[in-house]
Amino acid sequence: MKTDVASELEFFVLVAKLGSLSGAARELDLTPPAATKRLAIMESRLGVRLVNRTTRTISLTNEGETYLAYATRILADLREMENVVSSSGAEPRGLLKVNASLGFGRTTIAPLVSEFARRYAHVEVQLEVTDRPVDLVESGFDLAIRFGTLPDTRLAARRIMSNRRFLCASPGYLERHGTPKSPADLAHHRCIVHRQNDDAYGVWRLEHDGRQETVKVDGALSSNDGDIVLGWALDGHGILIRSEWDLAKYLESGRLRVVLPDDKIPSADLFVYYSQRRNQTARARAFIDFLVEQFQA
Repeated sequence: MKTDVASELEFFVLVAKLGSLSGAARELDLTPPAATKRLAIMESRLGVRLVNRTTRTISLTNEGETYLAYATRILADLREMENVVSSSGAEPRGLLKVNASLGFGRTTIAPLVSEFARRYAHVEVQLEVTDRPVDLVESGFDLAIRFGTLPDTRLAARRIMSNRRFLCASPGYLERHGTPKSPADLAHHRCIVHRQNDDAYGVWRLEHDGRQETVKVDGALSSNDGDIVLGWALDGHGILIRSEWDLAKYLESGRLRVVLPDDKIPSADLFVYYSQRRNQTARARAFIDFLVEQFQA
């Protein structure tokens, strides 16, 4: 049986999630007056109002928002504690929440999750793909799969794939517009920009003859989706920065060519991130080891 504290926290989180005391009462098989009384007792004990009530809806006060944040985190820690203890030395099982970048998550991680699910039948995987990185500590995700480093000291990381990046363009584009000879030439070309997170828009950084160079590029096309910008490059619309894993088959077939091959672009290695403050569950360790195995293969 859950402790009174845990039960109280779960009650408030449910009220906040549903935005309704009557809805929470139905979920918990309580009468509406009982749910109202339960909230009133909590507020009386704390000495503050947690919610603003109207005839139809409720909204959280500032104190309620603070209480919700702590309650969510504490409940996640309690679930994690039980999962870590119960799964120690046992077959991986339970819920694993994974976040990945939008395009890569859809095209590459999702098929790997499918294979992982065949191998570990007792693990339930929730995969969410987002354009921007999520706050692992606050969001409740167990793992995040991202290219490049995340500036968050609360996270630990394991590299699962090295990932060089190259400038590329279709042969048709280069025949029509010429091939750049130096990074400075890029300013006079049509460049396709992949908008990512908060990176400076249209600013490309390269290492040329041992020196770091920054070029502001321009072009008519940009997108936050990697598959879209790659398609535009294949259609001959301009020069693009892409990862080697994404380019290999097109370079081999000749549909794309590397531009400025002697100039280096900062790598964006693939990492799996997880919170330092949480002990890893058996299912999380199994999933990370599975990813490393698959990408090394």
